This record gives sequence, structure tokens and C-alpha cells, in this order.
Amino acid sequence: MGSGIATALILSNQRVILKEVNDNFLQAGVGRVKANLQSRVKKGTMTQENFEKALSLLTGVLDYEQFGDVDMVIEAVIEKVDLKQQIFADLEKYCPPHCILATNTSTIDLNLIGESTKSQNRIVGAHFFSPAHIMPLLEIVRTHNTSPQVVVDLLAVGKKIHKTPIVVGNCTGFAVNRMFFPYTQSALLLVDRGLDVYKIDQAITKFGMPMGPFRLADLVGFGVAVATILQYLQSYPERCYRSELMKLMLDDKRTGESSRKGFYLYDDRRKATPDPEIGKYIEKSRNMAGVEADPQLMKLPDKDIVEMIFLPVVNEACRVLDEGIAVKASDLDIASIMGMGFPSFRGGLMFWADSLGAKYIHKTLEQWALTYGNFFKPSSYLAERAAKGIPLGAPVNQASSRL
Repeated sequence: MGSGIATALILSNQRVILKEVNDNFLQAGVGRVKANLQSRVKKGTMTQENFEKALSLLTGVLDYEQFGDVDMVIEAVIEKVDLKQQIFADLEKYCPPHCILATNTSTIDLNLIGESTKSQNRIVGAHFFSPAHIMPLLEIVRTHNTSPQVVVDLLAVGKKIHKTPIVVGNCTGFAVNRMFFPYTQSALLLVDRGLDVYKIDQAITKFGMPMGPFRLADLVGFGVAVATILQYLQSYPERCYRSELMKLMLDDKRTGESSRKGFYLYDDRRKATPDPEIGKYIEKSRNMAGVEADPQLMKLPDKDIVEMIFLPVVNEACRVLDEGIAVKASDLDIASIMGMGFPSFRGGLMFWADSLGAKYIHKTLEQWALTYGNFFKPSSYLAERAAKGIPLGAPVNQASSRL
């Protein structure tokens, strides 16, 4: 991710210092930046001259010696709280007092990351979406302590690097990943109860998503996916569905596309083909969950599959709005399209939800909750909107927004 962010910045004529912990990692990081640029040269969208110019803006280092006059740092290490805390403590020592201290974390509470520093007003989330030099969304996450000037400055940076920014509040998963965490969990619940993995992915891509939840899990990697799921289980235990399926596959060294084995098998060109062997993992996961295959779910038409995957996402998006993590539904529409690939012709997640109607969504989720538990339980925001006949995308009357 760090290489992608560096690529996005140098493509917009911004000087970048890329720091790594050792020379092997540094050369690998610089190599990924070069590969990103060379891909543009091969496609004819960048000249060799501009390639050289962009690459000249990148400096690789192994220490903080050159951080004394930087204006912004974007930390992009793995999702380990203690590692991020140590990095921010170091940054406070070496960076100038005006320097913005940003993190690219996708799930971890920013207050936790910066709790060991005295510079709470400079800490902000700069959440890029992978691949960072291609995906257009930038999620700017502020805490109660983040300076308004820091947010304004980061908005300016987003504009310079041709990103579409949304400003959101601080919580596990923030706005975009939080509202979409039920996306994969819904799919795992359906598989544990007998629905075919590939039928789910096919229905979701037919709906307009670039890939289904299982193909996406392969792309992200099971290590990241399992770690992220654990974050949500810790923060929102009352409405998570815990499946052991991906952990079982990960324990058997199936890590996703990177190992050429996940829910799909991959050839040298990364072409995905279904793998009948995943049946044994599904059976074991089903036994561990203590559930049986449901003949009715196994016959679900595509429309119902889409709704069982996406209505829990809509439900969580309602909570995001209700808590003031996002200020308006249109931000979530933009985020769902630009950050998660929700089909633009459907207008965004909340716009699509209002085409179904709050009453229909509430009634449907209530019925599923009776059968499958609290994972589908409607939020109070959704219940209120359904009862009053108010569109989900209508303005929210918030007493105190987290923004």
C-alpha cells in the first residue's frame, strides 16, 4: 500500500521520502513504484521522460534523518497497533511541529494509534483504497482532537493528487470499511448454510460489482481478511457473524491469490477458476458453526442473494449515519462507488436502498433476524425511518456529530 500511495504522490509532482526498516524491503518498495510507473509507459499513458521525472521525486531512506522538514507523513505499515504506536512516537520526535501525522489504517481507532504521543491535534487518517495510485477515493478520518486546519490541508492534498475525498469520524472501520464489513460476513453465513460460493459471486457480479465477496477475499488475502474480521468481532460482537472458513483455509496455507489458492485456483496469468476442494473446508466450518445446510437457501434466486448480501451493508450504513460518522448519505453513495466498486448506475448504496424502501428493508431484515439471529437485526435508525416513511438518504438530525 505504501508504494501505491508514493506512486499517487509522485504522479502529481509531489516529492516523497519512502522509509523502510531494511534495504531489502526498501528496494522492494522502490521496485513496486517503478513497476507502477512502467505499467503506464507500456500502456502509452506516460512518456519515458515523464517516467524519469516522476521517479526522480522519490527518495528511499532507512532512518528518520531527512524527516526534519517534511510537511506530512503517511504511515502505511501492517495493521499492528503496537507497531503503529511506536512509529507515531518516533515521528513526533523527528518531524517538525507543523507536520501532519497521518495513518493509512483501514480499521484501527486513531485514538489508540496516537495515544503515546502529545500531538493529538496533528493526527488524522488518510485512508487510501487499494491500489492507491488507481482508486479515486480518499477517506479523511478525524478524531475529536484533530485540528480543522489539518483536515483542510489534507483535503488540499487530496485535490492535488486527483482523489475524491470524504471527511468522516473515527471508529473501527471508519465509514467505508465499517459499512461494508457485513458484505463478506453475509456471504460466509450463506455458505455455512449451504449456498454455493460461486453462485454467490456470480449473482453479485451480475448485480454490477467488479467481483463477488469470495473473489475479493482472495484478492485482499486471507491473512488481512481474518485480522480485519477479528477487529470487527471485538468492536461489534453483538452483530457479527463468526465463520471459521477463511481461518481454516489460511491454516492450510491457502492465503488467496498470492498463493494461487483461495476460494479459486489461479494460473500464471492470475486467471481464477473454481476449486471443488473448498467443499471440505466448508463442511468443517459448517460443523464448527453447529448449523446445517438449508434447502431453501440453496435455491435462492439471484435477487434474494443480492439482498441478503447487501441489506446488512445498508443496515450498517444506517448506523454510520446515526452515529455521525458520516454526515450525509450522499457521502456514503460516493464512497460505496469509488471505494468499494458498488455499481455507479445504481446511484450508490443508499440511493439503491431507497429504491427498495426503508419499510421493505426493515421488514425483510426482521424476518431474517428471526431465523438467523442478530446479524440481521434492523438498526434503530432503519426502524425509525421505516415507521415514519422517511427515505434513508434524507438529512440526519444529529444532536452531536462526530465530525
